[in-house]
Amino acid sequence: MKIRSINPFSGKINQEFDPLPYAECERAVSRARKAFAQWRNVPIDERLKPIARLASILRERTREYAQIATREMGKPIRQSISEIQKCAIVCDYYFENSERFLRDETIATSALKSYVTFEPLGVILGIMPWNFPFWQVLRWAVPTLAAGNTCLLKHASNVPITALEIEKIFREAGFPDNVFQTLLIGADSAERLIEGDLVEGVSLTGSVQAGSKIGSLTGRQIRKLVLELGGSDPFIVLEDADLDKAVSTGVNSRVANAGQSCIAAKRFIVAKPVADRFVEKFVAALGRLRIGDPMNEETDIGPLAREEFLPDLAAQLEDAESKGATVHRGPRPPSEGFFFQPVVLSGVTLDMKVAREEVFGPIAPVISAGSEEEMIRIANDTEFGLGAAIWTKDTDKAERLAKEIAAGFVAINGIVKSDPRLPFGGIKKSGFGRELSHYGLREFVNVKTIIIGR
Repeated sequence: MKIRSINPFSGKINQEFDPLPYAECERAVSRARKAFAQWRNVPIDERLKPIARLASILRERTREYAQIATREMGKPIRQSISEIQKCAIVCDYYFENSERFLRDETIATSALKSYVTFEPLGVILGIMPWNFPFWQVLRWAVPTLAAGNTCLLKHASNVPITALEIEKIFREAGFPDNVFQTLLIGADSAERLIEGDLVEGVSLTGSVQAGSKIGSLTGRQIRKLVLELGGSDPFIVLEDADLDKAVSTGVNSRVANAGQSCIAAKRFIVAKPVADRFVEKFVAALGRLRIGDPMNEETDIGPLAREEFLPDLAAQLEDAESKGATVHRGPRPPSEGFFFQPVVLSGVTLDMKVAREEVFGPIAPVISAGSEEEMIRIANDTEFGLGAAIWTKDTDKAERLAKEIAAGFVAINGIVKSDPRLPFGGIKKSGFGRELSHYGLREFVNVKTIIIGR
C-alpha cells in the first residue's frame, strides 16, 4: 500500500510514496549503529555545532517549511510558521545548555571519588505524530542527538513529505551521514524493528492504543520507552476569574490546529454562577474566528488533517446532543475539504462521550460545577493526565488546587504549552517519561555511577 500525502483543504493527493521494504529498514539500522560508534565519541562541543546550524536553516526557510506542513496536514499557515520558529528555539536551547546538562556530577560518599556520568544508549526510534509534524520530531531528535545517540524517524503516514524534508534539514545542517534517518514505513515495520530488538529505545507520541502496543513490544525486549499520548485537559474557571481573558485563552486553546492537540483545553469546568456568561462570551468569541483555506494568512481554523476523523467527532457531538446538551454552532466551514464546524456545548453531563473521551477536534464542552471540590473531582475523573489550566484571581488558591490535579502540567491563568526549558509529559494513560528541559535530554542516556575506592 502506498504512503499517501493528501491536502486536507482540497482533498487532492500531494504525492505518493512506496514504503521502504523491511530489508532496507534493517540496513538503515545497521548504518545508524555504525554511525553511533563514531558519533558517541565526538566531543560534545563538536556534536552541538550542527544543532546551531539547524536553527539557522529553520529560521532562513521558515515559510517554506511551514507551507509543507500546511499542505500536508491543514494547519493554518500562521500557526505553521510559529511551529517552525519554535523548532529553531529548541535548537538554541540545547545548543546552549546540553554541555552543562551532560556534565559529570560529583557526589560526596565514603569513596575516594564518586560521580555520575551520562552516556548515550545507541539507536533510538522516534514514532511521531502528524499534528505538529516538525515540532514533535525536533523536540525529540535534537536532545537525543545532542546526548550522542543516533535517530531513526518513523513519521505519521499522512506527512511523508515533511518527514523526508526533515531528514534533508539535518543533513544540510552538517550532521554526519546516518546519524538521523527518515524511514517511510508503516506501523508493522516499526513494530518489527522493536520486536527484533534492533533499537535501544523508542519515543512515541500518539494514541493510547499505539502506546499500549509499543509499550508491550518494548517491555518484552526490556528497552527504554518514552510515551506522550492523549489528553483530556480540564480548563477550570473559578467564580472570581477574569472571564474575558479566560475565554480568549480557552478559545485559542480549543480551536488551534482545529482542536487537534493533545494539550488543547478539552473540558471547560466552570463555576455555576458564571457558567452562562462564560458560554455566552465563548460562543461570541468563537463566532468571530475565520474558518477556511489554511494557506490564507487571515484563517484561524483550518480543516482536520484526515477525512476519517470526521465520523468520530460527529458521533461525539450526536451523543451529547441526544443526551440533552445545547449546541452553539461556530463559524460555518467551506463545503469542500475535511472541515468540522466548531461548536460549543453547554449543559454537558458526565455521562456524555465529550466528557469521557478525548475530543480531537473543535468541540468545546462546558460543564458547570457547584464547588471547588467538585471541579477537582471532575477534572481528575478521566483516564488521562497530561495538562490542566486553572483560572482565578487568587493565585495562592490556584497553587493549592494545582497540587490536587493529576496531571504533568498545570497552567494558572495561562495556556498549557510546551516550552524547551520545562519538562513536558503526563501521567495515567497520557504516558510516562519526559521531553524537553534537562529531563528530556537524559531520557535516552545511561546514568552511570563510577566510584574510586580509597
